[in-house]
Parts: sequence; structure tokens; C-alpha cells
Amino acid sequence: MSIADDPDRAPARSHLYAMGMSEEEMRRPTVGIATTWTGTMPCNLTHRELAAHVAEGVRAAGGLPMEFNTIAVSDNLTMNTPGMRTSLVSREVIADSIELMGLAHGFDALVAIVGCDKTVPAAIMALARLDVPSVVLYSGSMMPGRWRGRDVTIQDMWEALGERAVGRLDQAELDDLAKHACPGAGTCAAQYTANTMGSVADFLGLAPFGVGDIPAVAADKNAAARRVGEIAMDALARDARPSRVLTADALHNAIVSVAAMGGSTNAVLHLLAIAREANLPLEIDEIGDVCRRIPIITGLKPSGGDHTALDLWRAGGTSLVARRLLEAGLLRENVTLVDGRTLAGVAADAEETPGQEVVRSVAEPFKPRGALAILRGSLAPDGCVLKLGGKADFRHEGPAKVYDSEAECTAAIDAGLIVPGDVIVVRYEGPAGGPGMREMLSITGPLVGRGLGETVALVTDGRFSGVSHGLVIGHVAPEAYRGGPIALVRDGDTVIVDSAAGSLELVVPEEELERRRAAWRRPERVVERGVLSKYVITVGSASDGAVTI
Repeated sequence: MSIADDPDRAPARSHLYAMGMSEEEMRRPTVGIATTWTGTMPCNLTHRELAAHVAEGVRAAGGLPMEFNTIAVSDNLTMNTPGMRTSLVSREVIADSIELMGLAHGFDALVAIVGCDKTVPAAIMALARLDVPSVVLYSGSMMPGRWRGRDVTIQDMWEALGERAVGRLDQAELDDLAKHACPGAGTCAAQYTANTMGSVADFLGLAPFGVGDIPAVAADKNAAARRVGEIAMDALARDARPSRVLTADALHNAIVSVAAMGGSTNAVLHLLAIAREANLPLEIDEIGDVCRRIPIITGLKPSGGDHTALDLWRAGGTSLVARRLLEAGLLRENVTLVDGRTLAGVAADAEETPGQEVVRSVAEPFKPRGALAILRGSLAPDGCVLKLGGKADFRHEGPAKVYDSEAECTAAIDAGLIVPGDVIVVRYEGPAGGPGMREMLSITGPLVGRGLGETVALVTDGRFSGVSHGLVIGHVAPEAYRGGPIALVRDGDTVIVDSAAGSLELVVPEEELERRRAAWRRPERVVERGVLSKYVITVGSASDGAVTI
């Protein structure tokens, strides 16, 4: 019985009348529109406008739209500050808040408008829990900037810090680049974490292929948002709920997309978390197995080439990527897409721009293997993630230089203490130890800018920005705070990274490690109260997606 017709819901009707609703509207199916708008970053600035257009589509299709908002944390603005501890935590808060609104108001269907990094997986996690017909609308990337005759993105800003340090740029040039790198609203402009997860939403089947590709400020975006509102009502009519869309085959396709598009290491955390919420079995090694055999077929920054998200959209978008992967037999076709199409239909609808140079075939890829690899060994018994970036297999052996925080390591780089051949070990930055598993862009960017990106390995129980590249190994598990072997490493210990063997080894005799283990004491937590303290108590291992219990 609707609110309009239930005699006992008169108090509820009173508040709906206060918002200008008619009894006819109260009898319509309700579609919650969750936005992650925030005025603290460019990534999600368009969400309120997009929500209005989604609402138009819902109304036109006979539904009642009800908008609500949740938080988002800017990774770029919090990078290398204590605020970065909140970034991964925000994924859980966003998921919980969308779930709470859905439970409270009993929406018949949902549209989640997402943008910056953590909002995409968070929304999908919440939609899986609620399991009502749902659509994801990725708000889109910003345009690339132009500086000195070339396209630039936020990646160039972070690497420019290292260039300034070695005298290739001065402060005035750095400040000038800052004015041009990010020209307007939208997520970071290449295949960093946000765009990686936007593509994942397509291949999971929850976002309509082609909509997320449209840049945030493009004229086509508002019309696409209106169409998403109509799709939500159609999904409701077909009962296309997440439990029917988020299947093992869809999850496989999403992993393939991350590998083939040179995606972010953060996708490993998020795919594991999404699988958990969808009650799908997924182990970290399965992601590594897929990535080992899938080449990079898009020439996108930072792992495939120098192209941006704008270039991918102009070339044919994720639909064209799906076509290439289907042609090679790498996708599973027995999946349900939220807009009612099949993967074959998506591939057939793809419009490839003649002469485009952004998407290649699997037979002639940009790089012969995917962006990620999973390593195990004496330094990471429960696994870790190597950002291979499509590089050939390599072996790096060197002495450890150990730092108990990102800040300590950044200071060492600034002081010129890191030299070719080193293995930097940054610990106590894991999910519980950080807390919050901060990104190490303040380390990886300057290393690349100083010309050390291919000669120095970085091993951490923290994680990396999608912008990061180089010899970087993150998500080491168990983390140092929980007594993992990374807590026992000392300066000068030999560490071996071997991507072909899939191993990360600490070359120290076991009896010496036992002596160190007996002497080890867990450091005091940085926080003792509030949301971060709750997170420390409830968060699990990075090898399981760093989800809260």
C-alpha cells in the first residue's frame, strides 16, 4: 500500500505535502538518487546538476525521484597530509550512508551518481547490500590541461615536484603548470583510480556503457543523465537488481577491463570489497592470474601510453574496448546489463572513430601484459600488489632503506638519501597501521621526477594513487601494525622483487627474524577516538579488500 493510501501514514503524507508533492506522485515508485557532490574538489562538482537531469528522466518515466547526498574525500587535496588517512575510510562511510538511506526510505530503485575514487566502489557496495534495481552514473573525467604545447594532467603536477628538486623546473614554472593542469570540473583525466572504477562499473553491468565516457563538462552529459533516469525505471520494470547483475562472470569481466585498460592498483582493493558485498568468491591471486594473461590494449596514461580519458571517449570509449575484448574471446557474455543490452549489442553499437590510435586489438596491444601483478613471499605471505604497468618481467635486488611513515620517506628523498638500486620500505601505513592506508604519491611522483622511477623499488603496506608508476609494490599483507614480516625489516637487509616468479622476498635467516619478532612491539595508535579509531578496530587485511567487519 502506498503512502497516499495507507490511513496510518497520514503523518508521513504531511511531510510530503510540505515538499509540494501531490497524492498522485506519492503513488509512484520512488527512485532514490544518491549523489556524492562536494564543493571541496572538482571531481564531483557536477553532481547536483546531473541529479536534476536524472530526476527529469525518472519523472518522465512515471517515477518519483528523491535526491539525497553523501560525502566524498579528495585524494589530491589530502595527499601527503594527515587527511589522506580518511580517504579509504570514506569508502566505508559512503557505502554505509547510502545503505542507511535505502533501508530508511525503502526506495523502489536507486541511481548512484559517482565520481572521485572511493565513491564508485562505495556506491556499488551499498547497491549490492540493498539489492533493489539500481543504476550507476559515473559523472566523467575533466578535460586534460594544455601546457607548453602538450596535454597535461594531475600526474604531471606530482612528477613536477621531483623535477623542481633536481633543477629541471623552477618554482615559477611549477606554479604556472598548476594553473593549467586541471582546467575544470571532473575526475582526474586519465586511467587513474576514478576512471578505472568508472570503467569497472560499465563491465560489471551496473552502468550503461558509453555514459561514463562522456567528460564531465561535455554538452552530451546532461542528456545522458536524463536517460539514466529512464533506465532506472526500466530496470525496475525488469527487476534488474544487483544480485542479477553482479555475477561471477560480470566480476571476471571487470577484472579483465582493469588489466586491459592499464588500471589502478586500487582496483584490487575495490574488486575484493565489491565481491564480498555481492557474496561472490574472489581471492587476490585470481586477480593476478587474469592480469598476467591480459595485455594492455588502451594507450592511456599512466600505464598504456600518453592518451587521456578525453581521447578514449573520442576514439569509441569503453564500448570499443568491450568489442576488442569480445573479439578475442576474453569476456564472458552470459551477463545481464542494467540497460537491457547484451555485451554483443554493446560491441555492435560501438562507434569507432576512423584512424583512432587509443584502442588496439588484443593481437597488437600497447603492452603485452596487464597493469598489475600479485606477488607473495617471505615479505608478503598474504600477498601484495605490484604496479607492473605493462612492463616486461623484471628482477630487482637491493638493500632496504626502512621508514616508519610516508613523511619519513619523503624527507629522505628531499635530502637526496635515495640512490639507484635501493629498495625503499615504508611501513605502518596499512589499513590499521596508518590508519587508512594512505597513498604514496608524494613518494612515487618525486622519485619519477628525479629520474629514479625505474631504478628504485618502493615496498609498502600502504597503497598508491592511480597516478603512481615505477617499481612500486603496495598492499603488503600482513601489514606491519599487525606484526607482518614488513615490521621486521631493517636497513641494509636484502629485498628481492621478482615479477616473473611472482615473489617478494626478504633475505634474512629465519633465526634472525625470530629474534626480531620476539623483540617487536606494536607502536601506539595515532588515534584513540572517533571514526579513525573505529576503523582501526574493524578493518580487515588489504588482501581481503580492507573491508570493515
